[in-house]
Order: sequence, then structure tokens, then C-alpha cells
Amino acid sequence: MNDLINIAIDGPAGAGKSTIAKLIAKRLGIIYIDTGAMYRAVAFKCLNRNVSLDARDAILHLLRNTDIRIQFEYNEQKLFLDGENISDNIRSDDVSNAASCIAKLPEVRNKLVDIQRDIAGERSVVMDGRDIGTYVLPNADVKIFLTASINERAKRRHREYVALNSKKTLEDVIEEIKRRDYNDSTRQFAPLKIAEDAVLVDSSGKDIDQVVEEILGIIDNRLSID
Repeated sequence: MNDLINIAIDGPAGAGKSTIAKLIAKRLGIIYIDTGAMYRAVAFKCLNRNVSLDARDAILHLLRNTDIRIQFEYNEQKLFLDGENISDNIRSDDVSNAASCIAKLPEVRNKLVDIQRDIAGERSVVMDGRDIGTYVLPNADVKIFLTASINERAKRRHREYVALNSKKTLEDVIEEIKRRDYNDSTRQFAPLKIAEDAVLVDSSGKDIDQVVEEILGIIDNRLSID
């Protein structure tokens, strides 16, 4: 691919964005950017420094003294926080929930969005998140809004928790996802919503391969039209 291609995949928690986006990027031979990992990095630092998620000034002070960088090894994203690779340390429940709170702060989003845009300006990317097509990359070549029913998303997430020996029940996960949906869609700055020119893809009742092929078909059609 000679020309830069930016593909935005948005959607709610548990929709399978990261899994699908990684596979799409691999099939197209381009870079996958996990934007959620950046918010998790800030949340991870807040938790480690015992900074309250309600202490806006303290969070912003921490942010001003925080270095977040992305590097790629064999097209795989590695996330560095203050020089340390934390890619494998940011997937806990506590970090996930804290990231949803952190993401409400415009100052946090602005700093991380600048990093995301810089990468997309230099390389072809598949980028997933909550506001990629509406805010981060409003001129993306292709925009997908990937969703599924709450029950379907909760079942998927619950299976992940079971694999990690978590004691969370399916009901716990349903309530957790409802809270995430509310936080993400009602925040004042760059909330979760469908971009006007995005294609809605509902993954309910579909396996991963089916969703990947559906989205690849949409991408091929959009790029052919353009």
C-alpha cells in the first residue's frame, strides 16, 4: 500500500473491537493501534501512585509528568510508560474501570489523541476506541461502529474472566458493562456515538471470522468507491 489508509473502529465495551481490529490490520498488512491501552496506562499510574480518580488536579499534575510512547515490534504495539514496557500490566479489572473514569478528562484525551493522530499521519493504521471516527480521526477513510447486545458482550467478557479464575458472575459483568456504556456515552467530551458516515456492524450471533470478513468487505467497497 503506497497511500496512507486510516480505518476507525468504534464501539462499546465488550464488542470485540480489539480482537477484530488486530485481525483486520494483519489481513491488510498495516499497523493496529490500541488507543484504550493509552488510557489504561494513565489509570495504571494513578492507581500505583494512589491518586484518587476523583482528584482532577492531582491527575493532571501526574499527567504533566508522564511519558507515554508506542513502539512497534513486528507490527505489534508495545506501550511504554515513563520508559517501562507495561503492555502486559494494564488488563486488570481495576485498571479497566479506572481508565473509563480517566477518559472523561479532556486534558487526558487531548494529550493521548495528539499521539494517536501523529502515528496515523505517518502510517496506515487500524485504530479502535470510543471516539476514533467522531473525534480522533474524523477524516478516516473507513469508519466502523462495532456493537453487540449487552448480554452477548457480557457473555464474552465473562468467559475471559472465567479463564482468569475470576469469581465475577455473569450478572456482575452485565452491570459492569452497563456502567461502562453509561460513562462512555454520557461524558461531555468526545462521547461514544456512531459517526454519521460510519457503517454499523452488529456482531451478535456471529463468530470472529464472519465479522472480519464482513468488515473487510466494507473496507474494500469504501476504498473502491473513493
